[in-house]
Amino acid sequence: MTPPAGAPAFLAAHGWDGAAIAPLAGDASFRRYFRVTDGSRCAVLMDAPPPREDPRPFLAVAAWLTEHGFRAPIVHAADPSAGFVLLEDLGDDRMREAIDADPDAAVGLYEQAIEVLVGLRAHPAGPFPPYDKAVLHREAALFVDWYCPAVGLTLDATGYRRAWDAVLDPAIADEPVTVLRDYHAENLMLTGSPPALGLLDFQDALAGHPAYDLVSLLQDARRDVDPELERSMLARYVAATGEGERFMDAYHVLGAQRNAKILGIFTRLWRRDGKSRYAALCPRVWTYLERDLSHPALEPVARWFDGNVPRDRRGDPLLLAAQ
Repeated sequence: MTPPAGAPAFLAAHGWDGAAIAPLAGDASFRRYFRVTDGSRCAVLMDAPPPREDPRPFLAVAAWLTEHGFRAPIVHAADPSAGFVLLEDLGDDRMREAIDADPDAAVGLYEQAIEVLVGLRAHPAGPFPPYDKAVLHREAALFVDWYCPAVGLTLDATGYRRAWDAVLDPAIADEPVTVLRDYHAENLMLTGSPPALGLLDFQDALAGHPAYDLVSLLQDARRDVDPELERSMLARYVAATGEGERFMDAYHVLGAQRNAKILGIFTRLWRRDGKSRYAALCPRVWTYLERDLSHPALEPVARWFDGNVPRDRRGDPLLLAAQ
């Protein structure tokens, strides 16, 4: 987490000459973040090094969110060609830690998060690529590309795609909304008083089905969400939007698709990128995936999993690979 060589010059060019640069937590990508302090001022420096990263999608989504009244960090300065973005510092108070410190706060904070999603669907999708069947298939394939080889499975990859093709129709939105795609408790910041939810990690936004971000929130790969809390928040969303049975089909289809994708991504982060901590999150993701596969709309996909992925091969891929 050494600051990039060009960071001091970038900061000096934008009025932060001599500012201190300290590392913040990174994420699953090649992006890195640093807190910049200069006296009483503070900001966050995003380092999105080209060619592996491109900050322009982040800037476009941030502008759209701000324009429509959502709490994205203000962009103070940017040099996309160098991969630098200087952002408003939303602080350290994440929704996750707030709930860990005070479990009684969970319901209220999840209700706030639901309200943000209800607000997002009040607007037509931004000018972002479509979250269509081709993307959904490509993401679901990460499971057979990475997780299955890691745990020693030989499987029917053609049947896997065919099973998904049979269930994805409800997951294609008739009226797409902006889907942030990583909308969960570690990317929601408590800002201001009373606290509003600030948004992070939205650079991969697409125009897709509103159920996707609900899945991201309520089937959180990084923390356990109690099934009863999931049910109550779903009921709150449905009451606010008037959605019905087809929406619930979409929720579980997208839940299964997202969780299969995450199993592939977390395995790739371990095997390709050396980030072994992500493998340990996979048992939780399997719990969500199996819950979704029990929904009637997933019957073809559930049948494929039953025929190709034995129960004793569902867990932490790092540990399973060592057996």
